[in-house]
Amino acid sequence: MIRARAEVLATIRTFFAARGVLEVATPVLAPCTVTEPHIDSIAVPGYGYLQTSPEYQMKRLLAEGAGDMYQLGPVFRSGEFGRLHNPEFLMLEWYRLGWNDAMLMAEVADLVNVVLGDADASFVRYGALVDTPDDLAYAEACEALSGRWFVTHFPRSQASLARLHDDGETAARFELVIDGVEIANGYHELADAAELAARFDADNAQRAGLGKPKMEIDQPFLAAMRAGMPECAGVALGVDRLVMLKAGCASLDEVIPFR
Repeated sequence: MIRARAEVLATIRTFFAARGVLEVATPVLAPCTVTEPHIDSIAVPGYGYLQTSPEYQMKRLLAEGAGDMYQLGPVFRSGEFGRLHNPEFLMLEWYRLGWNDAMLMAEVADLVNVVLGDADASFVRYGALVDTPDDLAYAEACEALSGRWFVTHFPRSQASLARLHDDGETAARFELVIDGVEIANGYHELADAAELAARFDADNAQRAGLGKPKMEIDQPFLAAMRAGMPECAGVALGVDRLVMLKAGCASLDEVIPFR
C-alpha cells in the first residue's frame, strides 16, 4: 500500500509537470484558520492552528504573481474519524489562472482518468439531489451515486469561497463524487475582499448559533485579496480517498499507513 500511494503521488506530479503547473509548499501551521461553521480546526496554543487546507496561503501566492500552482501535503481537521475521515489527511490543491469552474472540472476529470482509468463523468445540479440545502441529506444523496459525478450549481448558502452565477442564486462551485465518495471540491474563485469579509462574518454568526467559538479572520489573506488576486479557479482533492478507490478498498484504514 505504501508503494501504491507513492505511485499515485508520482502520477500526480508527472501530470502537473507535463502541464507546466508549479509545485509549492505552504505552512501547515499558521496564526489564523478558516471560519467555516462545519469545519473545526486543531489549535496549537501559542502558535495558531494546523491548517485545514492550504487555500489561504496559496491564494496569497497567487496575489503575488506566482501563477498556476499545486500543493500536495497534509491538512488537519478536529474530530474527523470514520471510514472516510481522519484528523490528518493528504490533500492535493491546485489553481489555474484565467479558468472557470467548467474548465477546471475537465482537468479534474483528466487527472482522475490518469489515476483510476478512463471513464465518463456525469453532471447533476445540487438542487436535483436535495430539495433544500441540507448537509446530511446532501451527503446521503451523494452516497447513492454510482460512477463518476460532478455536482454543480450549489445554492448561494453553500457557496463558501466561490463566486455566484449570473442568476445570483447558485454558486460556481462543484464537487466530484466517485461511487458515492466525495473526492474533490472546487470553485470559480471569488476574489472580492469585501464580499469575502462579509461571508466570514456570516460564518462566525452561524458558529455562534452552533455554540462554537468565533474565529479570528485572516487579515493577511484579505489584504492579498484587496491587492488583487488574478481570475482563477481552484480545487481541493482528497488523495487518501483517491488511493482507496484505486486500490478497491472500502475504508481509509486500509490505505493510511498510520491510523
